[in-house]
Amino acid sequence: MTDQPTLPPAALRALAEAEARRTATPPLALPTELGGRVGPEPVRFGDWEKKGIAVDF
Repeated sequence: MTDQPTLPPAALRALAEAEARRTATPPLALPTELGGRVGPEPVRFGDWEKKGIAVDF
């Protein structure tokens, strides 16, 4: 017995197509940031902290 619910065929096709797109896309070759922030990306988590002061966007 599986813990996942049975999905309709259209949903299974969509999941398979999305997985195929993810595997076909090469990872981005981004340059390393010099003098950048340490820790999680602040834009991704919705706030910016500098010297103990948090600023929300």
